[in-house]
Amino acid sequence: MQGALDRLLSLGATPYMPLTEQGPGFVTASVVDPFGNVLGVMYNQHYLEILGR
Repeated sequence: MQGALDRLLSLGATPYMPLTEQGPGFVTASVVDPFGNVLGVMYNQHYLEILGR
């Protein structure tokens, strides 16, 4: 998750909301891209477990 956020920032995005744990295994963050759009990223361990079945 931190890697994705770092990549967006290196491409010119600015922080909007920091990495925030919303619950066990669920983390979100958001940035503003150079065009003014808010982009959200998330990590959801539960989804990955379901996907792996």
